[in-house]
Amino acid sequence: MTETVESLFDNGLERYKAGEPVADLIPVFKQVCDRAPKSSAAWTCLAWLYLLDNKPNSAYKAAQKAVKLNPQDPQARINLALAMLETGEKGLREHVDFAHQLIFVNQEWREEVEKNIADGFSRKPDWQSLAKINNWLFAS
Repeated sequence: MTETVESLFDNGLERYKAGEPVADLIPVFKQVCDRAPKSSAAWTCLAWLYLLDNKPNSAYKAAQKAVKLNPQDPQARINLALAMLETGEKGLREHVDFAHQLIFVNQEWREEVEKNIADGFSRKPDWQSLAKINNWLFAS
């Protein structure tokens, strides 16, 4: 029996939360994206995993798809900005500013982004690009 896209996605998230190596999870989320190419959440997760695995070019492509599918997702915008920062792409400030506006008006999104940033630092403590984005979003 083939696993549903939803169960594959949920299983991948649980494995991530359990601390499974990022490199082992990338194929899982690639499969989710292949089977559900219009899933912004799947592309957002794949971009995050690529960023954690030091693959900013792949992260950039995945994050672009996530933002295109759901421009109102602050985490997708943050992932895109991180990938742009790490690849030297121009125009990242617009994505940071838009994410900032989104988390300013929605407390749940803000808490989710704060949790994700903390998770990023726990997995990649010296992540300079994440430190910059965090500062841009939350330093006032």
